[in-house]
Amino acid sequence: MIYKKFDSKDIKKSTKDNWSFNELEVGKKVYGTVINIKPYGAFVKIGEGTVGLLHIEDISVARMSSPEERLKVGEKIPVIVKSIDKRDSKFSLSYKELLGSWQDNIKGIEVGQELKGIVRETAKGNKGIFIELKPNLVGMSEYKPNYNFGDKVNVIVKKIIPEKHKVKLKII
Repeated sequence: MIYKKFDSKDIKKSTKDNWSFNELEVGKKVYGTVINIKPYGAFVKIGEGTVGLLHIEDISVARMSSPEERLKVGEKIPVIVKSIDKRDSKFSLSYKELLGSWQDNIKGIEVGQELKGIVRETAKGNKGIFIELKPNLVGMSEYKPNYNFGDKVNVIVKKIIPEKHKVKLKII
């Protein structure tokens, strides 16, 4: 499924912010408040007694060391209901789909452009470094030693491959 990117106007337009478990459907957009953050994700309250889990991998396409890199306790956020387990009365949420598609996030980025990014991961065998350009856009640079997770770097866009959703970068 492809979901539209939310902005602050969407949150203000919300007419309902108190959902019961029985009203939930997979794919439904809801708003909730982050009430607890753990290393594996965040618990989001979307109604009185209705709390879902937002797994860390559903916060962003970029690797994170902690959900606290994106979320704060007390923050109101839009989420999508990802799955529902009616037997155990549990449900999971997703946030990253609301940050826009690859095509949405690549708009305005051109070959030769200089950008700021954050080192997110080194590819196995030192084949490259994954660099987050936006919360839902990651590119890959050639491997260079002495770069660590979370380092801020300046890069130049070397190549954009839309059909593969890839961005090749060079650390400068």
